[in-house]
Amino acid sequence: MLDKKYLLENQDDAEKKLSLRGSAVSISAILDKEIERKKLLLEVESLRKERNAVSKSIGESRKKGEDISEISQKMKVVSENIKSLEESLREIDSKTREEFLLIPNFPDETVPVGKDESENVEIRVWGDKPNFQFKPKAHTEIGSQLKILDIERGVKIAKSRFSLLKGNGARLERALINFMLDIQRENGYIEIAPPYIVNQASMTGTGQLPKFEEELFRLDEKEKLYLIPTAEVPVTNIHRDEILSEKDLPIKYVAFTPCFRREAGSYGKDTIGLIRQHQFNKVELVQFANPENSFDALEKLTENAEEILKRLNLHYRVINLCTGDIGFSAAKTYDIEVWLPSQNLYREISSCSNFTDFQARRMGIRFRSDQTSKPQFVHTLNGSGLAVGRLFVAILENYQKEDGSVKIPEPLQEYMGGLKEMTITNSQTS
Repeated sequence: MLDKKYLLENQDDAEKKLSLRGSAVSISAILDKEIERKKLLLEVESLRKERNAVSKSIGESRKKGEDISEISQKMKVVSENIKSLEESLREIDSKTREEFLLIPNFPDETVPVGKDESENVEIRVWGDKPNFQFKPKAHTEIGSQLKILDIERGVKIAKSRFSLLKGNGARLERALINFMLDIQRENGYIEIAPPYIVNQASMTGTGQLPKFEEELFRLDEKEKLYLIPTAEVPVTNIHRDEILSEKDLPIKYVAFTPCFRREAGSYGKDTIGLIRQHQFNKVELVQFANPENSFDALEKLTENAEEILKRLNLHYRVINLCTGDIGFSAAKTYDIEVWLPSQNLYREISSCSNFTDFQARRMGIRFRSDQTSKPQFVHTLNGSGLAVGRLFVAILENYQKEDGSVKIPEPLQEYMGGLKEMTITNSQTS
């Protein structure tokens, strides 16, 4: 959520910044509702004051034995008016808050201006593309031949965009998770095992609600519970409605969780394989930072995510997303894209974002340097470190051999019990 006071006092500037994202938000329309809300509030407060004063005089008249029937009837009317105005006030409060919640974050000035992903800016490339002496296969074909990936049975058990890993496939998935968690603990992150189900307040805090409800798996109508779309939601909400100490910043958390997404807006995209699933695993990095150095923290967080690909010797690039492509809550985002030989292109494997105080305002997460200073909103950051399924895909495709086997990257071999390659003969037994 943006600063309401800033929006109302700087309408032109706010609308200009939001227009860079392709968002045609009318601050003046919201201002009209805010003016109406303040007018109602003044009326309610005036009537409450009148009621309190008359109530006091009624008590004094009653003690004197005076007739209070007329004034009591008048106060009954006043009380009914107050009740009616309070209901109108609650309604307009709710509508105004929802409109503020639907306004995206301002893009940072270092974000390139552009209309869509075609105008994102490549800022660095690492490593070399693999040089195959044969036509590289897709991960689906490799996984099927090795009997470690079963798409058909995943669909049978659930529906499309679900899959099943077996034998060394399941083992590799687990190895990747533990490998990534161990590296991020080395980088100073505290490991978290959060709930996979969250409430409406948590989803609203990180920005999934109200705008992206159609993308979520909702579990309970009465309690309004949701399966998490990413560990960002429960982990960032750890400190909701808390005041942190400046000396504890930055706070750095890492969490492995499954993630659940309807993929409602991706009909027809990546329907086969592990690229775009309704359920997938991810290791997530979350930070709470001092606003003075949060963009330095973003650079470091991105490096932490990149480190996984470097250690596995996977070719990738980093993209600075333009104003028309950054997410709703983000002020700045770097996408890390890994090379997939079968598609002859880069695919996103991590998004690392600084949300500035956008999420913190929605969640009420503040900090202060001492007990007398005024609390300030923290800046929140997060990034995939990394998406496990897409990393699984990258390893199968980049480490494949002509005979259909797959070499295990050296850093993962200890997590695979010393296994150096996956073959058709050892896929189920090793």
